[in-house]
Amino acid sequence: MAEYEACILGLILDIDMNIKELLVIGDSDLLVYQVLGEWATKNTKILPYIYHVQELMKRFTKIEFKHVPRIQNEFAYALATMSSMIQHPDKNFIDPIPIRIHNQPAYCTHIEEETDGNLWFHDIKEYLAKGKYLEQANHTQKRTLRRLSNHFFQS
Repeated sequence: MAEYEACILGLILDIDMNIKELLVIGDSDLLVYQVLGEWATKNTKILPYIYHVQELMKRFTKIEFKHVPRIQNEFAYALATMSSMIQHPDKNFIDPIPIRIHNQPAYCTHIEEETDGNLWFHDIKEYLAKGKYLEQANHTQKRTLRRLSNHFFQS
């Protein structure tokens, strides 16, 4: 979702600068191919972002999305490094960051209710405490549980 929000912000800035032809180079293959319609998404939380990007795309006479693997994205890293090194002449000056309040709901804060009545972290907590999987867990669920449990500790 953060990648979609960054893309949307970039497109809005380009529209505000009256740019008509645009080449968008991104290292998120998921975003690029979903926006182009080559990959489908089952995540309903992402759909409003895809639709918003596609609506913004209509404002350009020509727009092209190109995927560049993260390992080959030295240009983005170089820009980030350069921007961190630049100091404003007046060190006390901070450019204002405009913040808009949207009337639409924030899709990223929507959490689906658990069907088993337990909290979302119940399985992780049980795995950390006992080192055992749920009886009905398949291989993929076990692997996911191991991966998720690496980010937590029992306190």
